[in-house]
Amino acid sequence: MDLAIITSPAGVLATLAAVTSFFFFLEKRTEWKFFNYFPPLIFIYLIPVALSNSGVIPTKSPLYDFMGSNILPMFLLIMLLDVDILATVRVMGRGVFVMLLGTLGVVVGAPVAFLLVKHGLGPDAWKAFATLAGSWIGGTGNMAAVAIAYDLDESTLDFGYAVIADNAVYLIWLPIMLASKNFAGWFNRFTGISKTRLERMEKAAAELTVDKGKVEMRHYLYLAFFGFGVTAMASWLSGMLPPLPADEPVISANTYKILIVTFTGVALSFTRASRIPGSHALAMALVYLFVARMGAKADLSNLSDSVFWFLLGAYVWIFIHGFFLVGAAKLFKVDVHTAAIASAANIGGAASAPVVAAYHNPNLVPVSILMALLGYAVGNPAAILAAMLCHWVQ
Repeated sequence: MDLAIITSPAGVLATLAAVTSFFFFLEKRTEWKFFNYFPPLIFIYLIPVALSNSGVIPTKSPLYDFMGSNILPMFLLIMLLDVDILATVRVMGRGVFVMLLGTLGVVVGAPVAFLLVKHGLGPDAWKAFATLAGSWIGGTGNMAAVAIAYDLDESTLDFGYAVIADNAVYLIWLPIMLASKNFAGWFNRFTGISKTRLERMEKAAAELTVDKGKVEMRHYLYLAFFGFGVTAMASWLSGMLPPLPADEPVISANTYKILIVTFTGVALSFTRASRIPGSHALAMALVYLFVARMGAKADLSNLSDSVFWFLLGAYVWIFIHGFFLVGAAKLFKVDVHTAAIASAANIGGAASAPVVAAYHNPNLVPVSILMALLGYAVGNPAAILAAMLCHWVQ
């Protein structure tokens, strides 16, 4: 809304921070199992939607523009510092390939589902499918990054549909991943898994060391330097690269910017920068604050029947992912626990993978986090590939 009670950037940021912190406080204080199925992330998005559409905070603010241009690539870079590709491969082994084929299922499923429902959607709906692919391959941070990469404003209905579909599918898919534990015997016979594989994986997981030491003030300065420094470099380089194709760009300056930040973050994860304490906590705090910003920009005044077609496409899409996942589990002979964690690392990201792992086998919680971090690394380029495929069938 143009007229709002709170309009100053500081006031809007304080409101978003209040909403974000309240639900994590509530989750920590109450320890309700309710939050396993309806995580704080859902409310962190929906409450700002209600606040901005009721006139408490604006749907447009200079703060939102600053966060999109600078804070998003910053937290993306910091988040990628925690990616440990070598450790993930060492612990999960063939499970990594199951996750990557699940990722391929998301990429392939995007244009297939879009082709089925595009007649009921708008001309920019392919961008929304790409945005949802970012979430389903990596996580919310990737979702926001891909939206920025394709200039899909969070105030548009297409973006709103992507968020609605993301949450609607999550509420169905998460219980399926949890319930899959009950079919472990049948699934493991179906895939022909070795009885000793899970024991070896648990042993390797127990040897993981993730403690980076105590966080000190200087560490936040290091992270700020890397975050804003790489963001500035990516902004400069992306402005020098030509859009592709030139007549109707699918890869624009913002797309280049997100890709540069992604690949730089993965490269830095192999250096001493990955050992800086506090990187994951700071990145996730900024991610959730950005989710609140996404909700605040949503404008529901023009909501249409197209949401039905988008949801239909999303459900078709998720079961294509499931088909690829089961096929990969059979091909690489992995257990149901690994398959469920691999899917949760894609579809739910770092917020859901540990929940599924804890339910299936608590010893695999650290591994699930590694899998989700790997999803962060591949999320942006894979989602951009999905975008190109969706644009092709447009």
